[in-house]
Amino acid sequence: MASSTSLDLTRTYLDLQDGGKVAEIPVTDTFWQDLMSGGVRIEGRMVMAAEMTADMGHWEMHPAGDEVLILMNGRAIVVLEEPEGTREIAVAAGETVIVPRGRWHRVKVVEPGKMVFMTAGEGTEHKPLEDAS
Repeated sequence: MASSTSLDLTRTYLDLQDGGKVAEIPVTDTFWQDLMSGGVRIEGRMVMAAEMTADMGHWEMHPAGDEVLILMNGRAIVVLEEPEGTREIAVAAGETVIVPRGRWHRVKVVEPGKMVFMTAGEGTEHKPLEDAS
């Protein structure tokens, strides 16, 4: 059951499930390993926030759906891997980027801030930066 208190999306992620249910997912030290191994399942769309103080050290891709990135404060660059090469999208506080399903992407920090991610997380893949096209 979802709580009726305020939550910090950097410490408790949300799973927006079919039928309108919202499940809370406590963030542990092993959350990402558990998610990648199937130990944690997201039934709908995961909503989370992260303090963005450094560039993402890898590429990621979400085959189950588009990802919505909302920059709450700071400045960033969303890098998309496209057939003709990489494309960079500058993002300012309050702006949103929609990353298409199946598109490799990463975030570079221009000015530290907080970003909210809404992700169809099932099947998410990561790859090292040197594997970029």
